[in-house]
Amino acid sequence: MILSKIINEKRKTIEKSRIKMPEQKLKELAGKIYLKSSFKRNIARPHHINLIAELKKATPQRGIIRGDFNPIKIALTYQAGGASALSIITDERFFEGRINTLKELRGKVTIPLLRKDFIIDEYQIYESLYYGADAILLIAQILTDEELAHFYKLSKELGMDVLMEVHNEEDVEKVLRTGASIIGINNRDLNTFRVDLATTQRLVRLIPESKVKVSESGIKTYEDVMFLKSLGINAVLIGEAFMLADDIAAKMREIMRY
Repeated sequence: MILSKIINEKRKTIEKSRIKMPEQKLKELAGKIYLKSSFKRNIARPHHINLIAELKKATPQRGIIRGDFNPIKIALTYQAGGASALSIITDERFFEGRINTLKELRGKVTIPLLRKDFIIDEYQIYESLYYGADAILLIAQILTDEELAHFYKLSKELGMDVLMEVHNEEDVEKVLRTGASIIGINNRDLNTFRVDLATTQRLVRLIPESKVKVSESGIKTYEDVMFLKSLGINAVLIGEAFMLADDIAAKMREIMRY
């Protein structure tokens, strides 16, 4: 299964990172950073559906999806096109991401940055803050109840927002127990990588009205966006539709119609 391969590789990556930057040193550096994240506020703005625009060079199933991958240029295009936040994939082995991209973008854009990765260790949470993330993704499926609650609490204490990702009914129950205020429904099955927007339609009913609701993956058209808005979704996370486009700005106008 691709997910188990990703998690195994992630453990190795974390251990290599610990050698380069010992955990105690990282905590000291992160402790000097004051952050008051605007991620939640930005993606919860009323009256229209908000966009979290994703920077993604490759995927495990398709390989490289954007050859001319210039993170700064793409991020500035997204910001100019009305994106409320940016999602930065930082996994190197399977998505060709780089954590340094967060630091590179920090001074170039004014909208908040979400670190999108497979976070399985609190080391990565301190690392996210150090490199410039305003928010992190926590995937309910790959974490225990205890890990999810601990990582959420730690992230909030450090000033970051948390996008809690769910894939099924069990995940929703697990996330709601943490008190998380931002819940992302991923339409992509992490085991098969199949995508179905009906996942959002099914799970959104289980999420209280007070939560900020995000739909992720498989969103390709304006009709998709309007369908999700009709379900009460506050924000959509879109990556591949933009990354595959010759003209990203034009594709943003086509899908979001801002």
